[in-house]
Amino acid sequence: MNRQQKEEYLREYAILKAQGKPFFPYAVAKDAIMAVIVMAVIITMSIVLGAELGPKADPTTTTYVPRPEWYFYFLFELLRIIKPDYLVPLATLGIPTICLILLFLLPFFDRGPERRPEKRPLATSFGIFVIAAMAYLTYLGASAGSPTEIELETPKAVRSQGGEVLAQFEAGRAVAAQSGCLACHKFGENGNDGPGPELTHIGERMYPESIRRTLINPTSPMPSFKDLPEDKFNDLVVFLSNLK
Repeated sequence: MNRQQKEEYLREYAILKAQGKPFFPYAVAKDAIMAVIVMAVIITMSIVLGAELGPKADPTTTTYVPRPEWYFYFLFELLRIIKPDYLVPLATLGIPTICLILLFLLPFFDRGPERRPEKRPLATSFGIFVIAAMAYLTYLGASAGSPTEIELETPKAVRSQGGEVLAQFEAGRAVAAQSGCLACHKFGENGNDGPGPELTHIGERMYPESIRRTLINPTSPMPSFKDLPEDKFNDLVVFLSNLK
């Protein structure tokens, strides 16, 4: 800002200050009214909707999957996207810290006197990008399925057959979830996008015998399932072949 701009700014500031109102009681009253409204909304929601409480804690369970609070979902999803173990520090400390430092330094990069967003494209664009990225990652983190369960709905054809087929399907679902399939494959909203293909509708693309041969002699890096007990292996084949 040069001398002429500074003098013009000071003149405008003096005029606006003379036309303005004192902080007390005008601004204080507005802030107090807004605080009362916010508190009333929070109290009303807590009475009407109640607190979201999960099941009672069980210290003996081995299937509990911890999830963060909603305001950490973006970081939770960032950890899901960055898969290699050696890059975990980058996801948890590096990227959030770098973005925070850039936000702190933004006023030093964009030193224009304008306050209108369209006249400050650098600050506006960066702010919109950060908000949009956090919102998108928060949505993905909130909608992500459990990493230890397959929550697909049982197909109608399997339910209609019932009996042994239904029992094998449910048992095969548990075998797939417990055998590490979710680490490389996606079943509906559960699992990861790769390196293996999505298996949500694998039964439409492969016959049971083809699934059986693939499980015994898979393509690297997929491990072989030939050492599974025969009953669990058959349950897994029934489960996968009925995903249609």
